[in-house]
Amino acid sequence: MATLLRSAGAARADALVERVSDNPAVKLATGAEPGVVETAPEQREPALAEPSRALALSDVIAVKAGPGEALIRLAYRLGVPGHALAAPFRRPQAMRVLATVDSPNRGDRAAGTALRAGHFLIHGVRLPIAGFDFSAAARHAQGVERVVHGFGWLADLAASAPRADGAAVAERVAAQWLHAHNELGKGPAWEAEYAGLRLVAWLVYAPLILGGTDKGLKARMLSAIADTASWLDKRAPKEPAGFAQVAAWAGVVAAGLLLPHGTPRRLYGEAGLVKALGDMVGEDGGVLSRCPAAQLDAIRLLTDCIACYEAADIAPPAALPVMRELLVPPLLALRHGDGALGSWQGQGAICADRVNAVIEASGVRTRPLSVVHSWGYNRIKAGETLLQFDTAPPPRAKHARTGCASTLAFELSDGPQRVIVNCGGAALAGGQVPARIGQGLRATAAFSTLVLDNANSTAVLLNGQLGKGVETVDFDRRTVAGRGKREGTRIEGTHDGYANRFGLTHQRILTLSGDGTELAGEDILVPSSKSGKRGKIAFALRFHLGRGVEVQLSGDKRGASLLLPDGRLWQFRLSGDRAGAGAITLAAEDSLWVDGEGRPHATEQLVIEGLAMRSGGQFSWRLRKTG
Repeated sequence: MATLLRSAGAARADALVERVSDNPAVKLATGAEPGVVETAPEQREPALAEPSRALALSDVIAVKAGPGEALIRLAYRLGVPGHALAAPFRRPQAMRVLATVDSPNRGDRAAGTALRAGHFLIHGVRLPIAGFDFSAAARHAQGVERVVHGFGWLADLAASAPRADGAAVAERVAAQWLHAHNELGKGPAWEAEYAGLRLVAWLVYAPLILGGTDKGLKARMLSAIADTASWLDKRAPKEPAGFAQVAAWAGVVAAGLLLPHGTPRRLYGEAGLVKALGDMVGEDGGVLSRCPAAQLDAIRLLTDCIACYEAADIAPPAALPVMRELLVPPLLALRHGDGALGSWQGQGAICADRVNAVIEASGVRTRPLSVVHSWGYNRIKAGETLLQFDTAPPPRAKHARTGCASTLAFELSDGPQRVIVNCGGAALAGGQVPARIGQGLRATAAFSTLVLDNANSTAVLLNGQLGKGVETVDFDRRTVAGRGKREGTRIEGTHDGYANRFGLTHQRILTLSGDGTELAGEDILVPSSKSGKRGKIAFALRFHLGRGVEVQLSGDKRGASLLLPDGRLWQFRLSGDRAGAGAITLAAEDSLWVDGEGRPHATEQLVIEGLAMRSGGQFSWRLRKTG
């Protein structure tokens, strides 16, 4: 019997070992077949292994090394200089970049053109380079700091003009930055994420910043590259798990590949990078921050890192291309019919061109992930209709990037038109999105789900962090009988975010017909204890509408017509309610939606409001395509 019952960790380990040994298997393992049933937790096979013995992803993909490489890694970690290990009886080589990297990643041509005209173009906002405060004491919006201090603008510049035309601009900006940051570790520029991304960008786009005639600037840049690499050697192991740690280790690896006497640093960095990737990514390939932008950034960074290996003519560890292949299917699951991403965990609807460019550069060809575990976003495709449903708790505080209280929210699109959306854009606050509303865009009310007493299902704290709230989400996915021969898909999710405060759990059931023309919804409030509580509580069911959707409420205020910009028509209908505390109302109210360029757009939302009994309630609604 013991041989038949296996721990979830061991099963996951076997699957990942198979992927590492045979990369093409990833494409089969990550694409879910239509009609796969996700069983409820109580129906799953029990795990008998001790928790301490369940293998983590980082254990499975860890870099294996012989005694010699292990000794070199240990010595380098203890502080033995790289040249003393790589060439112990030779004079250290002069600092230089050993190879030219040809990365398949491409930047934003429009942003590069703006740079040549004298401006940073970040989230749609033009920031004059001449007046930009690069100093260590200056604080800018997070998105601005990531681009400027991470030197992400180098890719944009490279995409907009030949090297000869862009080098002068790159040198001018780099000189201003170096002048403002001559002290290691001081200021926001020395956050590990920015420092790692900056070092990778410097090495990948070295011809732009080192190919000019200013020998003094070249010497300063080479010195900054060496100093940043040494700083990251010490900082990367101390950084908490997440994308920042991965970026820090990627900088170490890139330096080990492209700087003299780099073999010890590369061996040291490879072990750290692969472990950091395992700690950042869940078992189904989704990053633990549950942020689509972080998923996109991770794929792009791995592509640059693998390009550095190709430039150095060294084979990368097998785990790196395999991890990149694992990251792509979850990202594809969040693409709507227009090719852009859904608005989740603070991000705007990242545009199709940007997503397509990163996927194309990765070289990964696979299907979207449909059935999920740790990633938490269920996807249903029927006809031209696509549903995305958040069926997981928000990210843990240590993983959160711009954490949002979005549990059991959904988005719905019909071909290229978005019908139901989330507001999105909290991570872009400070650009075209006013900073004062950034916190509100992280709240439960900014998502298409149920809100009790105008409270968040998970506490929204400052600086992107989250507090107490949703701890567990139970969900069940199955096919159901439909009209004719076409089966529909039913997903049921339940979260406990309101249990401690209000004694109620929220259960949401979504059923999409096989032809995609009807979405039936049911929101149920269930007492979290047998005794229950007395009294009434205010609730609101919010359905944020896509940009350009025109709303016309019905005469009885129980339904609405939704006319999409291309003429398609959907009907919303409140089917009935058992709130037990009086009538409920349906109204159309103002809302906003943030696009992939960080621009906020005025939109509308349907809101069902009323009072529910503390003993529970049930609200049914239906969306039907009629034209």
